[in-house]
Amino acid sequence: MNNKLMSKKKPSFKINKVLDHYLASFNRKIIIPIFYDDLKRFSGSVSVYNNKEIDTLWVRVFYSDFERKEIDENLKKVYNILHSDGNSDNIKFLNVDAIDYCTFGNSKPFRVKIRNILNDNFTYFYVKKADASRIYGLELEHILSPYNLNFLVFQNTLIEEHITGIPGDEFFDDFLPNCNELEKSQIAKEFVKFNERCMIRLLGDMRSYNYVIIPTHDFDQVVYKIRAIDFDQQCYEGNLQIYRPQFFKENKRIIEIIKEKLQKSSVDQYKIEERSIIAKRILSSEIRSKKLLKCMLSDKISNKKNIKLLSQQIYNLTHDKNFKKANNMGQIMKASFDYILRNYDNHEMLSVD
Repeated sequence: MNNKLMSKKKPSFKINKVLDHYLASFNRKIIIPIFYDDLKRFSGSVSVYNNKEIDTLWVRVFYSDFERKEIDENLKKVYNILHSDGNSDNIKFLNVDAIDYCTFGNSKPFRVKIRNILNDNFTYFYVKKADASRIYGLELEHILSPYNLNFLVFQNTLIEEHITGIPGDEFFDDFLPNCNELEKSQIAKEFVKFNERCMIRLLGDMRSYNYVIIPTHDFDQVVYKIRAIDFDQQCYEGNLQIYRPQFFKENKRIIEIIKEKLQKSSVDQYKIEERSIIAKRILSSEIRSKKLLKCMLSDKISNKKNIKLLSQQIYNLTHDKNFKKANNMGQIMKASFDYILRNYDNHEMLSVD
């Protein structure tokens, strides 16, 4: 796939009143003591290199002594709000080891490393600009994927938990060559299901560095799962291929393994399995799904050109007139939900009042 098909820069979309109410009702909207713009007041920075001495395109930022003390204190409070009940009793045991700033991409996030000084355990979280389409991406991941997502929104600031795993590009370089044939088959299966999940919920730009591969030891084997980590390109682009990871050149190595290891009948079966699982998740979280769709139906998170192109392309694929009649991304997403549910054994429909 030619990556030039993607827009050079996706605009940021404000949170409207309907989405703001949704976030409050599901405890995503919580007052926090620091904002994204506060972290932009750094006075200096140095490049961050990985263990191979390759520039990561992140920079470690520094603040004046006066500001650093206040920023550190507030970031510890944010950590407690995100991961606990907000109680400040443990703040004296926390240390902000690093604040890194990403210099590329749309979101330009800050990555904060928090360490417990009693045992040296550490974790990360991210501070980003609040963008409506990214928030829809996070919520859809929470509802439709096998994973729960923890994030907070307040005014123009988004706080995201860190998703652990091995970035896809690093996995392909450093780990895939050492996988045995059974493990390669299992990774191929997971990518097929991941590919299907992204297409159904319209999560775009899943190049190999925008998802992680998570190995889990289970008895006498290692089980691999694939999880998205970047939700910036949710329901914006018009080209359907952008929502199908298989078409990105960065994923060529895993596509070659799929062709080698999986027969077409197996690929089709894994797609059906993933659609059935997604249908079950929609039905098991029906109230939340309905409310999120109502937010999307009232929102503008793309442009007319993209909406028209995407609705036509999905219609060509499914021959479902609901896609062809869609006038915004919320209607396309509702049509996708309805299409999945119609093909599910229960034949239950999701209606948005």
